[in-house]
Amino acid sequence: MSESFPLPTEPEGMVAIRPIINLKETHSMFEAEDLGKTSRRKLLGGIGLASASIGLVTLGGSAMAASKLSGRSAADAADVEVMQGALALEHEGIAAYNIAAGSGLLSKGTIAVATVFLGHHEGHRDALVKLIAQAGGKPVEPMSNGQYIKALNIAALKSEADVVKFAAGLELGAASAYVGQVAALHDHQLARLFSQLGTDEAVHWALLNSAAGGEVPKPPFLFG
Repeated sequence: MSESFPLPTEPEGMVAIRPIINLKETHSMFEAEDLGKTSRRKLLGGIGLASASIGLVTLGGSAMAASKLSGRSAADAADVEVMQGALALEHEGIAAYNIAAGSGLLSKGTIAVATVFLGHHEGHRDALVKLIAQAGGKPVEPMSNGQYIKALNIAALKSEADVVKFAAGLELGAASAYVGQVAALHDHQLARLFSQLGTDEAVHWALLNSAAGGEVPKPPFLFG
């Protein structure tokens, strides 16, 4: 039986939002590419799969190839691939909050809440980066802000309400992605960690959905 992945300790402190791009300045550039033709629903539906693909490609091949790299079993190597997909999701969330913070669309109160959520995502990122490196893998790198703006159609956001609704959709997609990723993991300690990650995303979604005036879905099993 292979060793369990050593789980990192909880990160301390909270990292404040650092506005890194001004959405208003980039809006006209992305309008020229007519990004609005793709519906937000279709974009959000593909986010988890696209991010997971980035992680798998960056890791460099099959689970067996990864196992040769890390010296672990094929099952452990497969878990590393799942972590890479999760890391890509966290990079995406961090970028989205940073870009939104620089948009000039958010009020002080909304930025304060977003700061907390950003701190959670950065903590998730740091934990995953550490575990992937400990397993002998090379953590997937984030895309550029321009790539995220294009892929997520962020330039279409015109108001704080748009941003909040958009963020709720991202968090819903992330929470659902983690449900599937937990089922794919072989290591029980990692499954526990991913359950914690998914729970954070579910809390984010619940608060953002409420702030956006969304209704609580009546059917059970909200995520997955």
